[in-house]
Amino acid sequence: MIKKFFRGPTDNASIQFLRYVFVGGAATVIDFGLLYLLTEYGKIYYLISTMISFTVSMIFNNLFSMNWVFSGRVAARKWLDFLVFTLIAVIGLGLNVLLMWIFTEPIHCYYLLSKVFATALVFLWNFIARKVFVLRTGSR
Repeated sequence: MIKKFFRGPTDNASIQFLRYVFVGGAATVIDFGLLYLLTEYGKIYYLISTMISFTVSMIFNNLFSMNWVFSGRVAARKWLDFLVFTLIAVIGLGLNVLLMWIFTEPIHCYYLLSKVFATALVFLWNFIARKVFVLRTGSR
């Protein structure tokens, strides 16, 4: 089972789901870790750090999702998926930055706590948008 989890393409929904959770968790660690490092040690303004960390984690998530989680897709479909995922992620980036600012500035939360709230809300956006747009384009 462990070998199946890590190696090769699969159409098994359970393995794909576990891989998706694994990739999403790793992307979240990258996002939070890079945000913290850039802000605290790089002395970069937290909203700039947010944009950088979110972008790096989105690229990681998309590449691993396309090439490991859902690796059985045809090449033309992968490009369409990448474009849709990227558009959704760009909107998610805008939401993330806006929510980070709202929770940190007017509401006065610590920026990492703001990131928790923003991540949860952007996760909902990503899920709904991917369900509506990716499934809709996938059914053609």
